[in-house]
Amino acid sequence: MTVPAAARPGAPQFEPPQHLDGLVGTHVIYTYANGWQYELYVRNERACDYRIHHGLVGGRWVKNQDAHMTRIDDGTYKIDWHEPTGTCVSLLLDLPRRLVHGTIFFPQWIGGEGQHPERTICFQNDFVHDMRAFRDAGPAYPYVIIAEFARITYVEQCGRDNESVIDAAPGQLPPGYTDRTN
Repeated sequence: MTVPAAARPGAPQFEPPQHLDGLVGTHVIYTYANGWQYELYVRNERACDYRIHHGLVGGRWVKNQDAHMTRIDDGTYKIDWHEPTGTCVSLLLDLPRRLVHGTIFFPQWIGGEGQHPERTICFQNDFVHDMRAFRDAGPAYPYVIIAEFARITYVEQCGRDNESVIDAAPGQLPPGYTDRTN
């Protein structure tokens, strides 16, 4: 039996300390190279809220999305989640460089040609049962994978579990909301 390197005495540790203090409470607006615009608020170490302003499912918004978060380095984090729709999201946030690399794995029923992304454009929390039914009806495979870089145009610290950060649909926000920069 082979003992994993991390379990061997004196073996190097590859995982950096997992302090998420620099991530929790962060609110960002970012735009991908393809023009899609998203907004993310990291509520706590296990959940995030987000709104999609432009893109395939622009108009969608979600609160308390379960997520896995990892600190890669100072100011650099990875956030991953799996939605009730079957969509998987993986984000790498480099806050000092104001850079995001996102990979979205859309199931065929959302991202495929002739499919139905509009079914997900809602406040997901009120329609989780429907999202699961659409997911189960499929088709799921082949997944449509979109990997893009994005520029963070707005970032602020809003504190932990702040219900007021993402509290309305994208279409209910004041004009110019996503045009803010800092």
